[in-house]
Order: sequence, then C-alpha cells, then structure tokens
Amino acid sequence: MSLDSDVIVDRRRLRRKLTFWRVFAAIVVVAAVAVVGTMLSPRGRSALTTSGSIARVNIEGIIRSDSERVEALERLENSHVAAVVVHINSPGGTTAGSEQLYDSLVRLKAKKPLVIVVEGLAASGGYIAAIAGDHIVAQQSSLVGSIGVLFQYPNFTDLLKTVGVKVEEVKSSPLKAAPNGFEPTSPEARDALDALVKDSYAWFKGLVKERRGMDEAQLEKVADGRVFTGHQAVDLKLIDQLGDEKTAVAWLVEQKNVAKDLPVRDYKLSPRFGDLTFLRTAASVTLDALGLGAVARHLEQIGAVQAADRLALDGMLALWQPAATR
Repeated sequence: MSLDSDVIVDRRRLRRKLTFWRVFAAIVVVAAVAVVGTMLSPRGRSALTTSGSIARVNIEGIIRSDSERVEALERLENSHVAAVVVHINSPGGTTAGSEQLYDSLVRLKAKKPLVIVVEGLAASGGYIAAIAGDHIVAQQSSLVGSIGVLFQYPNFTDLLKTVGVKVEEVKSSPLKAAPNGFEPTSPEARDALDALVKDSYAWFKGLVKERRGMDEAQLEKVADGRVFTGHQAVDLKLIDQLGDEKTAVAWLVEQKNVAKDLPVRDYKLSPRFGDLTFLRTAASVTLDALGLGAVARHLEQIGAVQAADRLALDGMLALWQPAATR
C-alpha cells in the first residue's frame, strides 16, 4: 500500500472518530444542561426536595385531559409532603379534562391534607377542580362560579352560499356528524345536543350540591352560569374563606394538624425532569454549535407543532368566556 493510501485511510479513521466524539459531546452537553437547569430552577429543585414540606401545585389556563398531570399528582400522593396547596387560575376547559383533574385531586386529598387557593379565577371547569378540596380560599376580588356547560360550533352556511360552495355528504343516519357547520342545524340535532348539555349540567350541579353542602334553593342562586367575586362567594357557600396562601397554610395547621413553619415549595405538574421548552432550546443551541443545525431546526419544528395542537379544544366545554374575548 502506498504512502498516499495510508494517509487517506488515517484521515477517514480520524473523521469517523471526530464525528463520534461530536455526537457524544452533544449528548453529554444536552444532558448536563438539562440536569443543571432542573437543579437551578426553583420549581425543579423543589420538585426533587418536597419531603418535609407543603407542596404548592399550580393549575393555570385552559384545562384539558392530561395524562402527565395525572401521573404527577399520583407521584405526589406517594411522596413525603405534609400537605398540598393547590393554586387555581383558570377559566375552565373541556368537561372531560375538568372531570379528570377533579378525580385526580380527590384521590390526592384522600392521602394528603389539601386546600384550594383561587388566584384570580376559578370558573366553570376551574371551579370543578376547586371543589375537589375540602376548603377553598379566595381573594375578595377573585372570580368563581360559572356553573354551567356549553357546546359551541361555527356554522358556515351563509358564507358558503355567498361564495357558491356546497358541501355534499353521504352518511349512515341523520344524526351522524351533526351538527357539521356546513348546513343549517336540524331540530333533531339541536335536541340531541341539548340533551348532552343538560346531562352534563345536571352532573355539574350535583357535584356542587354534594361538595359544597348546598340545598336546592342555595344551588339555584349560583347555578345560572354567572361568576361571583370572592366576597360574594363566601355568603353563597361557593368558597369558605377570604385570603391567600398564608390563610390556606394557617387552615392546614389549625384543622389538619400540619406542622407549623413548614416551607411551601413548588411541585411542577409537567414532565418530571425539568422544562421541555428550556431543554429544547438548550439542545438546539448545542447541536447548532456542533454543526448539526438540521437537527436543531427539527427540534424547533416539533415545538411549534405541539404549541399549535394546544389551540384546539374538542368536546363539550365547561368554560367561562367573557364577551370581550369571544
């Protein structure tokens, strides 16, 4: 073998080794960034060290079905935390997601003393989650209630007529995929939807009546879909006390014999090891620096798809929507 051939072989070996070590270094750096990010983040640090403390759980924004949230609350059931303070700031969401969250909090409450704090809003599905607790604290200006259910769908019939488009279909029965928004809603379809809404509404009202210890007269005062301020909600039995997190902790000490002066630490309901948005960003920067920019761009695209998926709310809603935001 000639000297030139030996040099070419050596260069190829060197290139393969260099590629291997680049990939290995990328993996190590991403893993290190994830671990350091978790440890330095107040939420991440406290999620790993909740023993001997009161866990603070935050429920914010639109409520949907979420298996990761269920698993996180199940882990909290089996942890060594002394109690749980659940902060809610939500206009609600899907009825299925709200019911799932309610069930998870009830299971958690069976094992840990639990109190609810309404930050700014616990309406509709957010209020379903709130009544999982035995004690609800809210600020005077917080909004609670909106006991009701709705089913919304757009109807494009007039628009399609204007542009001269007709949607044709063949279906197995008159109520299959009805309403579909491309034709006027039939009386039969409207009656079917009305039955769905009334059934879920009856379930919602029954839950409030049982959990808040109301009679029929008290329930009728609050079950017309309105929201109430915290100040109003006390007299209406929608909440138990005005206050904030300190008020909630004081209740735990007095009523549930939780040790005094325990620290309150955040417990994150998203995936166990840190914030995925932070991790994707760190991974993208690292991979780009190592000459693997295509992989970095793919990670960014994954994040965009996941964000877009959150925009859809499927199914029946337990959601409070002020007129200005419709």
